[in-house]
Amino acid sequence: MSMLPLEPTPLPPAPKYWALEECDSERLHAIAAFGFTERQSRFLMEVLLHSGVFLERQYCQFAGIAHGQKSTNFIRTLVDRRFATPVTPGKLHRGRMFHVHYKPLWTAIREPDSRFRKRAAPGRLIERVMLLDAVLDDGSMIWLASAADKLHHFRDHLRDRFELIDMPQLRFGEGPSRIYRHFPDKLPIGDDRERSDHHVFMYLVTTPVPWDFRLFLLRHVPLLRQLSRWTIRLLFPKPLVRARQSYLHAAREHLVGAARGRNVSMIEEMFQQRRRLTEPNPEPPYARYQEDVRLTSAPRFRALYHQWLADPERTLWFADSNVLSDALERGLGRVECVELSRQYLHLSPLVDVA
Repeated sequence: MSMLPLEPTPLPPAPKYWALEECDSERLHAIAAFGFTERQSRFLMEVLLHSGVFLERQYCQFAGIAHGQKSTNFIRTLVDRRFATPVTPGKLHRGRMFHVHYKPLWTAIREPDSRFRKRAAPGRLIERVMLLDAVLDDGSMIWLASAADKLHHFRDHLRDRFELIDMPQLRFGEGPSRIYRHFPDKLPIGDDRERSDHHVFMYLVTTPVPWDFRLFLLRHVPLLRQLSRWTIRLLFPKPLVRARQSYLHAAREHLVGAARGRNVSMIEEMFQQRRRLTEPNPEPPYARYQEDVRLTSAPRFRALYHQWLADPERTLWFADSNVLSDALERGLGRVECVELSRQYLHLSPLVDVA
């Protein structure tokens, strides 16, 4: 059978610059190729990027439909094709989560190694469900999810002010084998649709003690200093609402200036001595070391030391600066607390414990 010669199909032009809209459009086409409708593809894209797990209720909310045959068919397709696995932490009638783990789907959106694809404890999955709710509930923001999207966005937004060292990061290893993981918290960052100079940094409260939140703030201080308008949005599940003041105090300490009113040179000397004492065969500490340790025993200084180990050249300078406190005073920086209105305890196996 002979075939007629065909005209060559022109390749699409290379993009002139990175744009999240174009990136998401490619992701949607890649997900739809698995046989999903546009609405299903859009929902799956949000799930893959922000949580890896969802509830049937969330799909119904996103699609604007009531629980029924359409939502049941969508979930049955995911489970039957082994794209997702039901997770039933408590009794069946209390609800199920659905964990999307099919690697080709993640590869299609260029996130084959996402931590969201891997198995996790039920408690961690419930936290991700909370974050997905927060993203779906606020359509005023374009929500950035992956580290690559965030790096691309801030590179374009800051332009000549962009410095990779200012991006939140964790360091692993030493010497030539050292690697950096940028935006390690995997929390959504919102870009305001109406005010492109306003960014919202979401943080889910999971413990009554704000230690991890202190480290989150310190990692983000260099980036916040570069932004015109920013908001730290604290999400409080109902059982943790009483921790609100502890988190606000921690925010004040690290955003207004954790080292202001203290002798920064003394703090740096004490930090250097503390690090030396962890080395083999250290020399005895200087005479007033124990007194300096006592004066800087508060949680804000312990968090500062943790960050100083990662960035010894800038951490204390940032902590003594008034850039972020000025932004707060002028209303360009904000900290807001949001109480999550939905109940999630029915998803926890702990509710079955007498």
